[in-house]
Amino acid sequence: MAEISFETRCRLRQLDRAELEQHQLTRLNQLLAAILPANQFYADKLSSIQVPLESLDQLPQLPFTTKEELASDEATDGVATNRTFPLDHYVRFHRTSGTRGRPLVVVDTADDWQWFLDTWQYVLDVAEVTAADRALLAFSFGPFIGFWSAHEATAARGTLVVPGGGLSTLARLELIESQQITLLFCTPTYALHMAEVAADNQIDLAASSVRCLVVAGEPGGSIPAVRQRIETAWQARLIDHTGATEVGPWGYADPEGEGVHVIESEFLAEFISITSGEVAQEGELSELVLTSLGRAGNPVIRYRTGDLVRPAYGGKGSDR
Repeated sequence: MAEISFETRCRLRQLDRAELEQHQLTRLNQLLAAILPANQFYADKLSSIQVPLESLDQLPQLPFTTKEELASDEATDGVATNRTFPLDHYVRFHRTSGTRGRPLVVVDTADDWQWFLDTWQYVLDVAEVTAADRALLAFSFGPFIGFWSAHEATAARGTLVVPGGGLSTLARLELIESQQITLLFCTPTYALHMAEVAADNQIDLAASSVRCLVVAGEPGGSIPAVRQRIETAWQARLIDHTGATEVGPWGYADPEGEGVHVIESEFLAEFISITSGEVAQEGELSELVLTSLGRAGNPVIRYRTGDLVRPAYGGKGSDR
């Protein structure tokens, strides 16, 4: 799979709603053609569905996918049950944290991993990452997909990437100073913890070289009070990023801090009302349901994320 260029990303972001939906329908049908009938999980779930689909209006006819299904007892090796190919086709191994049950192993082919990194570029576009930046990733070296994908996606831009695994918070703060780090990747909670440790050690974060923090893994980056605390402590811009191991890096923060945009060229987003179970109205509390369009080796179709959101429709190229 070829990398998605900056020019292509800009073009996709500018599609009007009709163009975007046609793009999504084409990608969805390409995905279905790629995984059926080899993917036994979806061959069984979609056995009554006529493909290719003629319209996205048919999407609700497809059954939901849940995390419980992916982690069912059939996954005796711990690998998600929605795998399309034999294991020897896969080159990447990652695992969920297990916060919603037992940890789930998700593997990726080389093409799927390239898609994952390409999708990350939408997040890095918002952060205006360039080869002139220096990035510190304040994560461990475990099977957490966020570290590895952020590391490689950032390095693909020519950015110097400094791994921060296995270091104390103070050591990471010293790295920021000695290496003139301009980008920090971490969780919102850890950004605040670093600020506390800096204060305890008379380190002036506001005077540091960090210009932007990219946070993920927790909702704090999109909570105004938490966001303000972090930006004030660091005197730097904060970009929230949303994703999931089994889905992919599906969203990025609105530049004005008014929510999170879904990367709709790569994901189909549905918003299901908590009260009615139907398509949610603008601003109605709903569950986010996602379909990844570029991960044929481990596809998720109409995946119930469990994330509660309030949709804002009408944005050009993106739902919020």
